[in-house]
Amino acid sequence: MAPPLLHLRDIGLTFGGRPLLEDAELAVGAGERLCLVGRNGSGKSTLLKIAAGLVEADRGTRFVQPGTTVRYLPQEPDLSGFADVRAYVEAGLGPGDDPHRATLLIEALGLTGAETPERLSGGEARRAALARAIAPEPDLLLLDEPTNHLDLPAIEWLEEELRGSRSALVLISHDRRFLERLSKATVWLDRGRTRRLDRGFSAFEDWRDQVLEEEARERERLDRRISQELDWVRYGVTARRKRNMGRLRKLEGLRAERRDQRRAVGTVRMAASEGAVSGKLVVEAEGIGKRFGDRAVVEDFSIRIGRGDRVALVGPNGAGKTTLLSMLTGALAPDTGSVRLGTNLEIVTLDQRRESLSPTATVADTLTEGRGDTVIVNGEARHVVGYMRDFLFTPEQARTPVSALSGGERGRLMLARALARPSNMLVLDEPTNDLDIETLDLLEELLDDYAGTILLVSHDRDFLDRVATSVVLAEGAGRWTDYAGGYSDMVAQRKAPAFQPAKAAAAGVTARPGPVERAAAPKRKLSFKEKHALETLPKRIDALAAEIAKLTSKLAEPDLFSRDRKAFETATARLAAAETERAAAEEEWLTLEMLREELEG
Repeated sequence: MAPPLLHLRDIGLTFGGRPLLEDAELAVGAGERLCLVGRNGSGKSTLLKIAAGLVEADRGTRFVQPGTTVRYLPQEPDLSGFADVRAYVEAGLGPGDDPHRATLLIEALGLTGAETPERLSGGEARRAALARAIAPEPDLLLLDEPTNHLDLPAIEWLEEELRGSRSALVLISHDRRFLERLSKATVWLDRGRTRRLDRGFSAFEDWRDQVLEEEARERERLDRRISQELDWVRYGVTARRKRNMGRLRKLEGLRAERRDQRRAVGTVRMAASEGAVSGKLVVEAEGIGKRFGDRAVVEDFSIRIGRGDRVALVGPNGAGKTTLLSMLTGALAPDTGSVRLGTNLEIVTLDQRRESLSPTATVADTLTEGRGDTVIVNGEARHVVGYMRDFLFTPEQARTPVSALSGGERGRLMLARALARPSNMLVLDEPTNDLDIETLDLLEELLDDYAGTILLVSHDRDFLDRVATSVVLAEGAGRWTDYAGGYSDMVAQRKAPAFQPAKAAAAGVTARPGPVERAAAPKRKLSFKEKHALETLPKRIDALAAEIAKLTSKLAEPDLFSRDRKAFETATARLAAAETERAAAEEEWLTLEMLREELEG
């Protein structure tokens, strides 16, 4: 077996007295495709920097096969010191690398090369850094959140480019679809240690759940052993002192083992504060248009959005998604046409740039808006520290300024503040930015349960498939088309790719045939909510059946009506309702069971 191109062994690193990495390991062979996954703050980016040679671990070894070329994409590329994008990209080339390929990649990613660093947006800086990393065609590519700040055309182009590359890959990303299509093995960084699964990301979540369930069972076994030893210490028959001390040492050892077990990080608990019910009609736009100079951003667009709809706006950066969103919510008047908003709307907006967060405000003040130490959620007062814990913030972070938070923490803070406000319409502009996969799961579950209307902009294809009931696609030249279903449904209805990366085609850069076969479309799985319903519905049906039997027996009493007419009417009404509920529960269970059999079959 060939030695790995890169091997990190027994890596340990401590930040601020807390161990971040403990005996972590990462081995990458030629042509391998790994994804590195874990919660925000688990140390993924730090481990990747150690792999790139940018951070030195406290202990452990880093081995790179002699002659191996390694390129690293940071989350926040630094272009300072370079005259323009072209100089920055070409500085990453090695002896013998083709400068012409650098030019092609710059153009394929929508840049000219003449842009100066100080005038670049976050997305443009990320594109320049991608071109610099990919252009040399290195033996090993280390990519930290490569899809951040990229629009869907750029993500799909990058996906094809990497699929055709012969470079080994290590990817960190929150984009499920991206990971599923590119990864062949998964390294899970959890509580400072790494575990490896020699399968792609599509198999990771089931495997992770099995690992965590086994850990929970092991903790239960350990707790039982500790309890047994405590019982012996308290109530056991006195024996030889040597034996007693041995049992006490055993108990102390078990307690130490229990203390040393680092439990999995808790889960985010989300619940949206829902306002009063809106009218059935939420938004009606007729023939609206918007131009900026000679450029048409929206041209003769009409849509009717009802209560409970989840509408996603999709298109390249600069297509006008935020402009259209602003017109549909009444924040921006159209040049032509009209927008009518429904009655009783309570709108809460989550902006993509986190600009509404004051960098000097503390986490607690951001959530309470500087008024005391309580947050009102669904009409109930909660202490701000308890509410913070629901979003994985520690009590010590209550007085932490927003400027000191990571990107993922700022994302969770924006969600926590937005969801505390009563609403019947959520406007979400790139809500998935910087959120880890587990938090995304919970956000999707929350939106699934949300009774109001949702308007969203996102470049996350998996998120769009799970949340949206319709997709409004930018077709170009100000034209927008409304498609039923999620992102995959939209692509199927078009019978053509949603985007054609024209600059890439013009530059002659195409996805090259490579050693990686096209991954199959991710298999549909039961959602957490569907699994939970399958498990709990039978108990609900049995409980309703017992209640129906009890009510029927009560109504059979011959003198009930004459003795207690009110009790008779209450029991009759409840019996009808219980029978309706049981029929609905049985129908739901049957539908889910048929779906489960279809998916598993």
